Amino acid sequence: MGVPGGIERPADVSTAAAVALSATLALAAVCWVISVWRMSGMAMGVATQLGSFAFFIAVWVAMMAAMMLPGLAPVVVRRAGDWSGARAVPLFAVSYLAVWAVVGVAVYEVDRPHGTLVAGVVTVAAGLYEFTPAKQHFRRRCRAMAGSGFGFGLCCLGSSIGLMAMLVALGVMSIPWMVVITVLASVQKLLPPRAAIDVPVALAITGLGVLIIVAPAAVPGLAPPM
Repeated sequence: MGVPGGIERPADVSTAAAVALSATLALAAVCWVISVWRMSGMAMGVATQLGSFAFFIAVWVAMMAAMMLPGLAPVVVRRAGDWSGARAVPLFAVSYLAVWAVVGVAVYEVDRPHGTLVAGVVTVAAGLYEFTPAKQHFRRRCRAMAGSGFGFGLCCLGSSIGLMAMLVALGVMSIPWMVVITVLASVQKLLPPRAAIDVPVALAITGLGVLIIVAPAAVPGLAPPM
């Protein structure tokens, strides 16, 4: 219960933050279970078929919640700690995920089964994007916690768009690639930029793309299982 004047006691703030954080991480965990269940048997690498629009969007939103909600931990705690934030956290999360749902519509429209050359080129582009001023700008804005869920989602989209394009190109229904992209995106949200980490990661992504182009058989999971 808040004290007169609408200011919450420190204990109330801590409780609200803990509840909001626990709920966010629990939802992410549930969405991981749903994603694994719905994507089972659909990982066909570059030959992945997306299925019907309704099926794909449902799976995509679950994927985005699973992958992106853990990186929201700092902003969830911050908003829940504000006197009005506890009521705003669900709306913030929904509007944030709405941005990624729109991205899913675009993915459904443009993604088709493709060859390893396309996958390699997209992966190289994703690695090179990590070095660009646009990437650095959006990553800073994403870490600065934009005011609305929609604004925060747009900033995080700008920061993670290369990684997400890489996921789609390598196999959008692949759980292993989903895990890799989740780790990279979450680390970039939670940790400040460090050249000692960021440069090797960007070079590794670029190198992976080159490997896919010149020796696709060396990268597991690109082709449909025999």
